[in-house]
Amino acid sequence: MPEFFIYADIIGIIAFSISGFLIAIKNDLDILGILIASALTALGGGIIRDTILSSAPFAFTSLYPALTLIVTILIAFIFKVYKKPSIERKLMFVISDTIGLVAFSITGAILAIHADYNFFGIIILSFITAVGGGVTRDIMINQVPTVLISDFYGSIAVIVALLLAGLELFDSLNEVTIVSVAVLSIILRLIAFKRGWHLPKLN
Repeated sequence: MPEFFIYADIIGIIAFSISGFLIAIKNDLDILGILIASALTALGGGIIRDTILSSAPFAFTSLYPALTLIVTILIAFIFKVYKKPSIERKLMFVISDTIGLVAFSITGAILAIHADYNFFGIIILSFITAVGGGVTRDIMINQVPTVLISDFYGSIAVIVALLLAGLELFDSLNEVTIVSVAVLSIILRLIAFKRGWHLPKLN
């Protein structure tokens, strides 16, 4: 499971680095701003997660998080992602943000399960890992955090946590079931975006 956690973490960092990069481009940030926005998006949630778990943040003790972030940003520059048409950039953002959301929801839930957290703890840690970096980024660029207004966004993290907690309860948590949850959650999030699903609002 630790090996699988690292794979999921790398996927999440790559995906959120791209989404942070695209948000920075959309808001006309300079190179330093792009780096900060990407780093907050990709690493912020994990740092908050590890702090809650009372352990040294993975991003500060392991080489691969920062290395993955830098390599991803460099590739984005090399392939001139910032020059893509706005519609193409939006699609790329939605896909990368969805993959990052699901990947980090999984890593948060897995660590909570291994720390013997209850259902509530699993949901909260999964949620914070998934959206913590994005919320920090959005606050920095002075916009309402996506999780508060976006279609079915934070709900995906909760769904992932519930499914993984349920699988653990029935002793069915393994690589195959985790990948199945990931695929199902990504599809659900993309369908929700396409159809404009929202949670009910008070009028």
